[in-house]
Amino acid sequence: MLADHLLELFSTDLGIDLGTANTLVFVRNRGIVLNEPSIIAVRRTDGAVIGVGREAKAMLGRAPENIRVIRPLKDGVIADFDTTQKMLRYFILAARRISTGRRRGWGVERPRVVIGVPSGITQVEKRAVRDAALQARAHEVYLIEEPTAAAIGAGLPIHEPGGHLIVDIGGGTTEVAVISLSGTVYCNSVRIAGDEMDEAIIQHIRKHYRLLVGERRAEEIKIALGSAHPLPGEPRTMEVKGRDLVDGMPKTIIITAEEIREALREPVMTIVEAVRTCLEQTPPELAADIVETGVVLTGGGALLRGLDRLLQQATHLPVRVAEDPLSCAARGVGKALDDLELLKKVAIPA
Repeated sequence: MLADHLLELFSTDLGIDLGTANTLVFVRNRGIVLNEPSIIAVRRTDGAVIGVGREAKAMLGRAPENIRVIRPLKDGVIADFDTTQKMLRYFILAARRISTGRRRGWGVERPRVVIGVPSGITQVEKRAVRDAALQARAHEVYLIEEPTAAAIGAGLPIHEPGGHLIVDIGGGTTEVAVISLSGTVYCNSVRIAGDEMDEAIIQHIRKHYRLLVGERRAEEIKIALGSAHPLPGEPRTMEVKGRDLVDGMPKTIIITAEEIREALREPVMTIVEAVRTCLEQTPPELAADIVETGVVLTGGGALLRGLDRLLQQATHLPVRVAEDPLSCAARGVGKALDDLELLKKVAIPA
């Protein structure tokens, strides 16, 4: 069985940021050793794994009929348990290989595993995440809410009696949370994040240019041209290739940063409204703290140009992007892994 094969993979405690878009693995005493897309390619006939991570991502939209390219996590939670388990096994094996420099030799001890999960997931979804780790022969499994992990990774003193507002924008969910005394006072979770931004770009190009582009291309456009607020300098443009929906032939168009900003308006404003809602529900004493501490942006969505400026205008609060926002949650999970007292304070019931 797969679980039996996984027994040999563990030798030390692991922290896993199991995200919709990317999975990061933190190995105790080594730091983050792996950062890969949460994508797996399997053969349809027998379910054999063809590629995982970047290798599988390169196959998106290009695979033949007999290969399925799957994103097994949706909105931050497990949508396909079997493929998630296979993907998790691969990432653990890769982390072992990177850490030890050899394929075997980690021993068979069963580790403590800490996994970051969205704050809005159901009990059933929590159990699915926990069971995936236990199938991988984890001895203990702790779950930490992503906003808390991101706040720890961003270096916020969440153990103190003061309010901190964290906005963690991932691939599948955006988590807006007020944290104090190592706990979440209020959290607003919306399933609008990086994936919905990509989809908005796909639909914009389809509607205005009658051109069909894939997920990978949409993400590339978002990274190159995406913004939430007008930026200084000359308008930027990008050449985009896709399939013409009228005659079915390959076609090239030129798009601008301004129109991509307009395409992203709806998902971006949903995130802004989530922040406003969170502030409206925040107790007055903590709201006073947030006036001083401001808003901290983490997650891949925090890299969207001008988002901090837009939020600052909308909330009239200081807004900053955390250092290396993509890895904040993974670093936070790792810090909790190293500090058992902190872990006990921030872990949630599975």
